[in-house]
Amino acid sequence: MSTWIFRRQLQNFEKEWTYSGRSRYSQHMIGFLLRKTFYDLWDNLFRLVLLNLGFIASLAIPIGGAFLLSGIPVLSACVFVIGIFWCFVYLSASAGVLKTISDYGLFGFGDFLAALKDSWLSGLILGALVVAAIFLASVILPFYFAMGSFLGVFAAALVFWTLVVAFLSFQYYLPLRARLERDPRKVIKKCFIMFFDNPGLSFFAAVHNVVILILSFFLALLIPGPAGILLFLDEALRLRLLKYDYLEANPGADRRKIPWDELLAEDRETTGTRTLRGLIFPWKD
Repeated sequence: MSTWIFRRQLQNFEKEWTYSGRSRYSQHMIGFLLRKTFYDLWDNLFRLVLLNLGFIASLAIPIGGAFLLSGIPVLSACVFVIGIFWCFVYLSASAGVLKTISDYGLFGFGDFLAALKDSWLSGLILGALVVAAIFLASVILPFYFAMGSFLGVFAAALVFWTLVVAFLSFQYYLPLRARLERDPRKVIKKCFIMFFDNPGLSFFAAVHNVVILILSFFLALLIPGPAGILLFLDEALRLRLLKYDYLEANPGADRRKIPWDELLAEDRETTGTRTLRGLIFPWKD
């Protein structure tokens, strides 16, 4: 699916979007999205575990380093900040290779290094955005609430809902960077466009990923873990882009009535269905 098609549809959306124009997120698509993500995760379990192990090791840098250097506050803070930014660079590289799985392919260590070289700047920018959001939530928000006035409450509410929209929008940051755009400014712009054009998917993805993250802690973040969440987000974006291909081919189509059954036919045939026996003993099916 071509990048220019998506870009053109986003440009049209910016000019013509209205609340009545949003399409409903098909239950059939949600079911297929979950099934495809699970199958891809299962088929590439070892690779996802390795990616999660790498993230756990990366996370040990800011946490362990800051603890070991706690006697030297300045050095401890520097190690913590550098470690946090490295974690986002690592996640950006992980998103770059996980899209291969969504596309029914495989990736190796060399592919990860190539993705790391290609996407390190995007990871740093995402890290800076997250740090800014944490600052707003932990410093600016309490400050406005402490004012004890209507203006303070209004400002706090504005900051709060801005953070909510930003959280829901930036879910798409790494998948969009991996699939469509290299320019961080365009990626950020399309994150917000994706959210406002697909609010149902955005809320569903947020709830899904929070639940998956909580469950992952019981498995030491090894599975599904951060890699599983990134895989789900890339699968969701990949399937959602089918809508823009359809709208490009059918300019007069109703955005609220996307024929998902037709659009997903090829992917459903490729993905197939499996029994429990087929999942555990695929050679017996």
